Amino acid sequence: MIVNSDIKSLNTKETGSVFPFAIITFIYFIVGFLTTVNEQLQAPLKFTFLSHAGSLKNTFTTLISFFFFLGYLLNGTLGSKWVNAFGYKNTILRGLFFMISGLFMYLLSSWFGTHYTDLQFTIGDAIIPFGFVIFVAGSYLMGTSAAIIQVVVNPYAASYQLKGTQPVQRLNILTAINSIGTTSAPFFVTVVMFSGISIESIEIKQLLLPLSVLIVCILTVILITKRLHLPDIENTRAVAGEKLERSIWSFRHFALGVVAIFFYVGTEVAIGANINLHAFELTESGHPITFFGKTDIMIGGMDLGIHALLSTLYWGGFLVGRSVSSFLSHISARTQLATTTILSTILAIVAMITQNLWFLVAIGLLHSSMWSCIYSLSIKGLNKYTSKASGVFISAVFGGAVFTLVQGGLADAFGSWRWTWILTVICELLMLSYALFGSKIREKDLINN
Repeated sequence: MIVNSDIKSLNTKETGSVFPFAIITFIYFIVGFLTTVNEQLQAPLKFTFLSHAGSLKNTFTTLISFFFFLGYLLNGTLGSKWVNAFGYKNTILRGLFFMISGLFMYLLSSWFGTHYTDLQFTIGDAIIPFGFVIFVAGSYLMGTSAAIIQVVVNPYAASYQLKGTQPVQRLNILTAINSIGTTSAPFFVTVVMFSGISIESIEIKQLLLPLSVLIVCILTVILITKRLHLPDIENTRAVAGEKLERSIWSFRHFALGVVAIFFYVGTEVAIGANINLHAFELTESGHPITFFGKTDIMIGGMDLGIHALLSTLYWGGFLVGRSVSSFLSHISARTQLATTTILSTILAIVAMITQNLWFLVAIGLLHSSMWSCIYSLSIKGLNKYTSKASGVFISAVFGGAVFTLVQGGLADAFGSWRWTWILTVICELLMLSYALFGSKIREKDLINN
């Protein structure tokens, strides 16, 4: 294997400077922002590309998220192989290349949908434009990019020795910055991409300019990253010629952690991606969502939409929760995970019974620390297996594809989104079982590996 010889290694027993940590957190901000932009484009594309999708409209709409997270399943381990072969910095650059490719596909989809509106095909009673297929392909590339970059930033943040911090704290700081991106994305889609106009009046050509600007921004990030010094970290990846004696799946707490993250991301993404679709359903049935008694959010003469506000406050809960969690150095990851999953289960049940979507929004605050808790519990004690474990772990993010699509299918089957949130209850209870039982490390997994 090839190792980038011009990057100095950082011994994990020594304290590193804050700058490399700041670099990876900024790139993680970009990943969070574009991940949520992808999700928030579901509703606009439902009214543009999928206006004639018939009884399969919700199912096809959620394919956008499905193919995004399919990139995690198929390419998460690719990222870990690249980390072992080329190091952290070069793997990030490869991930950013996939990001540019995905944005170009989005741009091509918008151009195609603008100029070739008559090119389409049918599935059952659904009429699907080819432009939508191009967008879905771009979504897959964007998911691949996010997977590769996360394979780098998660173990890097957990292992990078920053003075006065613990692994779960560093992960919470990292994900808090990521949440700034996820929180701002819904309003970026509503205000910048579609100028605050009503969703029924949206045209696909409105994506052309903002997507072009995003491509220029990511190209700039790639050029800057190439010039930056990002030190390697010892004992977190296999080096040239080194053989891993054990299967990564032989560590029980890790294997069960992969299952837990599958269900966590499943419910995390399903709420963020589908809550606005549920809100549109309630509005169309004569039960509009209100915010302090208002059904619209007006800023500068533009209606920003209560539906965008639901998603924004949900992801905003991640920002608040992760910021707070970064200071909880004396509360174990296991305790945090058990407490938040119990409360999330209660909120999901109340949301279904009352049809009050604000209870689902509140789950964002509780979901905020779950990724850091599950990840830190899963990789504890893995040492040189950490990089490989991270790739497998990231592949489990495919849960975001499965549960989003399954929920869309259930909504079409039930004729309503209301009881589809039972999926969230199931996911929360399975994560609770990991916190209480699955995260305990067996004695044979504590050997010097």
